[in-house]
Amino acid sequence: MLRLHNLRPRPGARHRVKRLGIGESSGHGKTSGKGHKGQKARSGGSIRLGFEGGQMPLIRRLPKRGFNNSAFHKQYAIVNLSDLNQFKSGSIVNEESLRDAKLVIGHPYGIKILGDGELKHGLTIQVEKVSASAREKIEKAGGSISMPEPKPALVEAGTVDGEKEATKKRPAKKRSAKAVSRETTRKASSKPKKKSVKK
Repeated sequence: MLRLHNLRPRPGARHRVKRLGIGESSGHGKTSGKGHKGQKARSGGSIRLGFEGGQMPLIRRLPKRGFNNSAFHKQYAIVNLSDLNQFKSGSIVNEESLRDAKLVIGHPYGIKILGDGELKHGLTIQVEKVSASAREKIEKAGGSISMPEPKPALVEAGTVDGEKEATKKRPAKKRSAKAVSRETTRKASSKPKKKSVKK
């Protein structure tokens, strides 16, 4: 029965490494497994790992993955002017109303209005960014642009009326006699010694 102490490799799985360049008496002929001339036949002539004779190596051909700054890029949800005609005249267009109209989905950093299309009536736009052409068309239609209202700050957990509750002070730990004696000796050694003046 197999146990950890009697595990063995399969017969033939392990064999002696072929030693190259040992001479004719090694049983591999006059070139001793090194072939005829060339870089690999020279003593000390080795090729570095991953070298493919000047061809673009595999490590450079494969797509790269890992850290890059694209994770920190600010993504804006794009909405065109032609999409805003579904709102009634004089209504406020903000993130909430755009989400209700299914014009904004996901979790973008902000919303940007682009000038594709024409706006038929005036609207109050409250978004983070507006392109120059969109701004011109909105103001021409009698609308206005303003920054969105700031989102309410989250009240911290364990607080009352936004004020932190007074944290209870933990009782001081009792120090051992060794610690107290060590501290007193340290203080005593730190005091400057008075020089005795001989008369």
